[in-house]
Formats: sequence, structure tokens, C-alpha cells
Amino acid sequence: MHTSADLLKSTIRLEQLIPFLQEQKTQACAIVNTKLYGLLPFCKALQQVNIHAVIGLSVNVQWHDKTLPLVLYAQTQEGYQHLLKISSAISIRQDDVLPWKWLEGYSAGCIALLSSDDLTDVDDWQAMVSALVQLFNHHLYMGIARPGGIKAEQEDDFVSWCEEHAIALVASQSCYFLRPEDHFAYEVARAIDTGEKLGNTMQTADVQGYFAPTAFEWQNWFADRPDWLDASTKMLACCKVDLPKMPVQMPKFPVPEGETAESLLVKEAFTGLEERFKQLAIPGAYHERLQYELEIICSMGFADYFLVVADFMRYAKENRILTGPGRGSSAGSLVAYSLSITQVDPLAYGLLFERFLNPERITLPDIDIDFVDSKRHQVIQYVAQKYGKANVAQIITFGTLSAKAVARDVARVFGFDAEMLEKISKMIPNKPGITLQRAVAESQDFQGWLAENDKHLRWYEVALKLEGLPRNSSIHAAGIVVAPSPLVNTVPIEEGHDGIYSTQWPMGDIEACGLVKMDFLGLRNLTILEQIRWSIYKAGGPWIEFERIPMHDDKTFQLLQRGDTLGIFQLESDGMKQALRDICPTTFLDIVAVNALYRPGPMDFIPVYAKRKAGREMVTMPHPVLEPILQETFGVIVYQEQIIKIASVLAGFTMGQADLLRRAMSKKNRQVLEEQRTAFVQGALRQGFDQRLAEEVYELIVRFADYGFPKSHAVAYSVISYQMAYLKAHFPQNFYAALLSNATGNVEKIQQFVHEAKDKGIPFYPPSLKSSTKYFTVEKEGIRYSLSGIKGVPHTFIEKIHGLRQTNPEVLNNLFDLAVALSAQHFKPKVLESLIYAGALDYLEKDRAVLIMTVEAALKHAELLRPTEDIDLASAMAFSFGKPKYMQAEAMSQKEKLMHEKESLGFYISTHPVAQERLFWADINSTCRELKQKRDGTSIKMIGLIEEVKKIRTKKGEQMAFVQLQDEFGTVSTTFFPQTFQLVQDLLVEEEILWIEGVLERRFGKPQIKVKHAQTTKKI
Repeated sequence: MHTSADLLKSTIRLEQLIPFLQEQKTQACAIVNTKLYGLLPFCKALQQVNIHAVIGLSVNVQWHDKTLPLVLYAQTQEGYQHLLKISSAISIRQDDVLPWKWLEGYSAGCIALLSSDDLTDVDDWQAMVSALVQLFNHHLYMGIARPGGIKAEQEDDFVSWCEEHAIALVASQSCYFLRPEDHFAYEVARAIDTGEKLGNTMQTADVQGYFAPTAFEWQNWFADRPDWLDASTKMLACCKVDLPKMPVQMPKFPVPEGETAESLLVKEAFTGLEERFKQLAIPGAYHERLQYELEIICSMGFADYFLVVADFMRYAKENRILTGPGRGSSAGSLVAYSLSITQVDPLAYGLLFERFLNPERITLPDIDIDFVDSKRHQVIQYVAQKYGKANVAQIITFGTLSAKAVARDVARVFGFDAEMLEKISKMIPNKPGITLQRAVAESQDFQGWLAENDKHLRWYEVALKLEGLPRNSSIHAAGIVVAPSPLVNTVPIEEGHDGIYSTQWPMGDIEACGLVKMDFLGLRNLTILEQIRWSIYKAGGPWIEFERIPMHDDKTFQLLQRGDTLGIFQLESDGMKQALRDICPTTFLDIVAVNALYRPGPMDFIPVYAKRKAGREMVTMPHPVLEPILQETFGVIVYQEQIIKIASVLAGFTMGQADLLRRAMSKKNRQVLEEQRTAFVQGALRQGFDQRLAEEVYELIVRFADYGFPKSHAVAYSVISYQMAYLKAHFPQNFYAALLSNATGNVEKIQQFVHEAKDKGIPFYPPSLKSSTKYFTVEKEGIRYSLSGIKGVPHTFIEKIHGLRQTNPEVLNNLFDLAVALSAQHFKPKVLESLIYAGALDYLEKDRAVLIMTVEAALKHAELLRPTEDIDLASAMAFSFGKPKYMQAEAMSQKEKLMHEKESLGFYISTHPVAQERLFWADINSTCRELKQKRDGTSIKMIGLIEEVKKIRTKKGEQMAFVQLQDEFGTVSTTFFPQTFQLVQDLLVEEEILWIEGVLERRFGKPQIKVKHAQTTKKI
């Protein structure tokens, strides 16, 4: 069997294959993909239905100047180990071919099967087979294939030669699709893989017999040679490989002589904790907790794991690679805090170690680390270097043919044109989990299109058969495997990225093999923090040590209370801003709570939390004994840790048992919940609490178990939120410059940041070829626009300008000198026009129209003075027939200037048309900035640029419109009800400037205007 795991080389899915094999009363079946993709699921699925699974691999062997297709089966455990190595070796090579010498080296324990249908076009096949006989002896078999029951012309030649040379013959069949009717879909899958169209690829006669035969067909095809069938059965039966049940393969940290991993971990952890407390004595609670955690970690055999993680975190710190404060449950470990793996003190925030590692349920530790996304690869390279390239790999993932993908891919193979592809794509909704069947069922257009002709219907039938098949492989976003010995002893590997190998098996299979995975995540917000820090430092400010930022900063909390959190990690959605305004955070734990509560479900408790915090509602506790646990969240159960503590205090559970209760609750297994209820109530009775209270509290925690969020994760990620809020409050220019640099290409985001920054009085300077870099930079209390933010300006141009600034800055002072210095390679009219329209050459003090007119002349001048081998650049510039002059042109109007500016940058930067127009109007009382401070019901008179017009009909069938109006401070949504709309509908044209009068009202916390009167302005 070639299975669908072999990326479009087969359409046989396990879920269809297994029932078929059971139906045929199959005894044995072999997987023979071109890589060991899909091996574990295949073996497990066959094992569950008592079918003997045989592990095989299809390879192309180099024999002199030819390649020979061969199937290798693992006959013994040694053979299985060799297949792992062969598959890895081939996958690391460029040509995917196995050299003969490697076959010789890895042949032990393997059976080789040569199929007669692979030899039909090979001239000197006898010599090849003889060489294989020398290598494999009686472990070489010649498979006689009769695909679809058709005997090949050369079969008798093969048979007589093999019998003459005593080579065992077996009946064989390569299966690429399940049944004959799947043949066409298989052909299409191959065409998707090779990128061919249907007409060029159809080899119907050649491959249509390669389906999985029924028992009857199998017997019938070889009715004349029952001995071959018998030999085939015996060959498969003699392949006896049990997939090894691997213990945990913990990577080994190199320890000094005389030390063990355990002794070194204890030493490092206590030294690290002393450093955390500086000169102060370590409090008893910390000493006890550290001792307790270390005993559990060492008894579970996880000392090496913590040393490995601490070591690469140390490397990151020494190389100024910013790491996150922690992530997930690992922030609950004091050992992790002491080793500087995390930056969150678990005792200060009541975080539990048992939420991370449970001594009563052995699971591997899972420490996920966030790195600056641009430097994550450096840390991975360090790990590979330290533990050996062969011992470290990234993890493969497989992408499947989703409804949209399969629709497009099959349509391409069918030769549908681009317009048809677009039409099909639009008929499939962008919903998660959408299937073709659902898309057709929900769309009459789709049904009509399918009924148009047979080709459309055939397209649909094929697409249905291929939907969900694995299509391509990629690398897991975070997972890295670190093993104590070469990975090829356990899993097959292949070429990955940046010199790091990748596994051929995905995450679940890797963990099933006992290999230890660590998550190295790239977090964009850390990159932004890093950029802000450097921006502050370069501008002469302090070097910010994030761990030392004061956690009780008034300015930061004022910013959070206003909901001024655009650009702040996890806090920037409108709903989150409102939650912050409601809760009015005054301590760091309020931010933690809002981060944990702002999710579907617990969100309902935000008003309760807010009212109780403000003293507008009484805090009620189920029992006084729970007060210390629920006090910080005003009686609302917010965190999973609170559930664990309640079970411990009320029912006398150990922390480990309490964590098992939490897990059981999250899985909602009714039987387990009832068993746990009994244990909880009995435990509470033993603690001296009455039954009614125990029942009530159990119900309460069952209800909240769904909502409970890991506090350790909420605390760790809230640290990043707080740090960003602190920087925004104290260094706003640097904050916005970093955010804008990261938003390059996203005009909407850039507009948002620019509007908000201007709203705060931060000036913006237009891009300048002399002063701008590829990033937004802080300059004289304002922000200088970047060159990369200008549409149509390539990075190569920006790099070239940067070089000229260092070596020859005077050429920037004249368009003609610039053209010569850049040469025609970089001085391209379209690029220069974009720069001129954006204002990047305004420092030349020439009108933009003059500069536009002069570009061609400058280019010609550069071509005339192009340096030759004999004349260097300086001489060429000096040698000219008089200094060239700028062209004459009529000055560009303000309106035209702004229009082009918007085209180049995506919005207006020097001024806004509305700001210009407002000068002519006396009857205006508001701008978008002032709307935020005004009360509902206020009469508003303002002007704005029409950004978007959305017309709808009311239930009565009358037309009305929602219009987005923009000024230099932001946008506001305005509503034109039918009566007003009737009078002004002709004025509602995008890009027009409109004067409106109306009434302010708020919807979802945002100001909106109900318009009563409107007129256009034509004065600009």
C-alpha cells in the first residue's frame, strides 16, 4: 500500500482502507511510501483490527548510471533501524536517490522486493538483479505484478530467468488508489503534485490497474500460480517488527566531572534564588518551596530538562536576545524562576507548581519560551550546535487540501480559466471547517453551476474524493526535538531550514516515541519591546531593563484606566478597552484578571468584578474559609489555581489530587465528575465542613471549571501587557515609532497609530531621503516617516541610499548628482515619482511638479555620464558640459499634492484636506478628537472626508446609509436615516468633503452621529 500520507502520490486513506481490509479478511498488509510518512498511524490502525502490519519503503537505488526502483521491507528490528536511516539519508540528499554503497551498508535485516512492472523498460535488468542477489541472497524476491489482472508481455521472460537463477517469486501488487473507480481522482492528485494539466498527464492505460484488489480478485489474478500467492503470504509473515515502546529520551546536559544533573540543578537553583534576593536572606517559604520542587523534579528524572532550558536561556540573555517573562503553567515553578527561565515570582502571585508538574500524574514538563521573533533561529542554532546537529530537529506538520484549496487545485488541473477559479472560490464561504458538501448544500448558485454541464459535475466528484488529503509538509511553528543520541535511531528525519533537520513524523508521533519537545516561539510583541528599548537608548534615553520596571506606576495605570491601549499586547480590542475602563485597574493583578476574564463565558463576570472592586456591589463568599483564596478576585472564581486551592482547603485534597480534579472537570466526563463529587464531599466532611456546603461548593467549581484560566499564563502574559503600557505612558514617541515600523504595509494600522499619536500632540515629519531610514524614527520630540512606508520603494533602493549617506552624502543635495550616484539600476522614474509625491525630496526646496518634470532629464544626464572602467564616479560627476538645470513647471496645487501624497503613503501626512477646508467654515464645533469628550445628545457640527458609504434598506423598504467620515484626528460613523437620506443622497460620494449637523450618541462605547442636515464643501 502507498497511502495518502505520501503527499499526493496515493489517494488511499486509512479510514477507508481499514474497513476494506477487514471486509476482505486480510492477514497482512505493507506500507511502502517513498518516505516513512504515515508509518505510526498505519501500524496502530492495523494493530487495532488484528492485521499484521509490515513496514516498507519504496526507494530509487543508484546502480551505475541508472536508478532502480526497489521496495525494502523491515524483516527484523535491525531492518527497521536501517529503514529509519535509509529514509533519512535519501531525504537529506538533493536527488532523493540511495547510493549503492548505502544500500550495502543498510541491507541487513531487510527484504528487497523488485517488481516486474518496474523492469519492463530496463535493458540490462538481469545485471541489476544479479547485483541484488549478491547483496540480499535469499532475502531478494521478484514480485510478479498483474495490475488489474492483466499479464505483462515480458512476464514469462522474468519468470524463467528468475527460476533459472533460484530467485524466489511472489505475487505482488502496488496499490495507489483503493478501487478502480478512484483511478481518475488519483490521476488528478498526481497532476496537482506535478503542476500539469489534465490533458498532458492522463496515462489511463498505464496506471488504472493499481488499485487494492479484493480477496476474490487477488486469488483470481493468480489462479494459475497459487505457489506465488503462498510465497507472498510467507514473505509478509516473516517480517516481524514491533514498533519499540520507547521510554522518555531525556536530552543529557553536559555536567562537570563529579557532578550529576540532579546535584548541579540543586546548586544552580539555590544560587539563582540567592541572586533574585540580592543580599537579603531567602525567606523560609521560598526555601521550602524550592526544596519541594527540586525533590519532585529530580525524582521524576527531569533535572537535565531544566538544565538544558536554563542553558539556552542564559545564551539568549548573554547575546541580548529578549525572552518572554514566561508562558503557560511553567510560570508556576520557583525552580524556573530561580534559573531565570521565567521572570515571574510564583509565590508573589500565588501560582502553583502542581499546575505545571503533578507528582501524582507523571507527564513531561512543557516549558514554552517566547523569543524576539527575528532572533529565535539564533537560539535554535545554539541548541543544535551544543547537543549535536544529529540530535536536534524541528518538527514536521502536514497541510491538507481544504475545501477552497482542493476546489482551486482540481479546477486548475481541469483547465478552468482564472475567472472560473475566482467564481468557484467565491461560492465557498470563508468559514472555519467548511466542507465542499456543506458549501454546495448552502448555495443555490453552486448547485446551479454544477448542473450546468458534466465537466462541472466531474470536477465536483473528484474534488470531493481529494478533499482533506495531505498536500504539503511544513515546519511546526515552535516545536524543537532535543534527543540524547542521534534522532535517526528513533525517527526518520529530512532536510529542514537553516541547517536544522526536520522530523518526518508530526508532533503526536514524536511524543509517542518518547522524544522530548521544547517550544521556541517567536513573539512579535517582544520584537516591538526590543525596538522600543533600542529606540529610547539611541535617542539618549536610559537602557530599559524590563525586569526592573516599577509595577505600581501611576502614569501606566492612568493610561490603562482610560483604555488607551491601542498597540498594547492583549489589551487593544475595543471590548478589552471597555473592560479596562469598567474595571479601572489600580494594581497589576487587575490586569491579570481582565486578561483571564476577557473570553467568551467568563466575560459575563467582568461587570460583577468591576462593581465589587468599586464597592458598588457586596462581595459574597461561599464560606469564610475560602476568603483568602477568592479575596483578590472579589469572590469570583477566575483562575484554575483557585479551583485547586479550594479543593485542597475544603476537601483536604493534596495539590496533586486537586489538579487531577481540575483536569477531570475540564474534560466533562460525567462518570468521573460523580466519582470526584463523592471524594470531594467525603473529604469536606472529614475536614469538619457540612455536607450542604460541600455540595454547593462542588457545584460552584464545576460551573467555573469551564471558565477557569491558568493564572500562571495570565500573570506571565500580563507582564508583557504592563511593560508595553509602561513604555507607551513614558516614551510615547518611541512606542509609536516601533509600532509603525512593524505595521509597514498595513495602511489601516498605520492610519490608526498616526491618528492616535497626532491626537496626543506628537508631530509627524514627512519622509525624507536625507533623514528617513527604513524604520520610523524618533526625531525632535516627533516621528520621522520611514522610506519603507512609501508604496513602490524597494528595499534595495533604501539600502543603496543608506550606503550613499555613509560614503557620499552630498549627492543627495541635487537630483542630477543623485541620478549619477544611483545609476539607472536604482534611479527608476516610478520609484522617484513615489518618493517625490510622498514629500521625500521636499528638502531640495523645489516644487514637487518641478521635480516630477526633471526625473527623466536627470536619468538621461546619468546615462550620459555613466562611469566607464577608465573614469571613476567622482571624475564622471565633475566632467560635464555645464551644470544641468531643473525643468520649468507650474506649481502643484495643494489638492493635487494631497491626492498624490495619499496615493504614495496611503493617507495624508503633511496636512489633511479637511484641516484645509475647515479654515473656511465658522459654523463648526467639533472634530473627531473632541467627540470622545462630548456627552450623548450633544449637538454636533463638523466636516469630514467621506471614506465609505454603506446603503441599506429598512424593514419598510426605505433607503438609508451609514457613512464613515474622516478628519485629521480619526474617523466617525454617521447615520443618515431615510428622511435625511432622501434630501442628501446625491452628496454622499466617496472622497467628497461633507459638512454635517447632527446629534451625538454612543454605541458599544464609540461615538456616532445621527445626521439631521448635510451639505458638501467645494471651496478647496
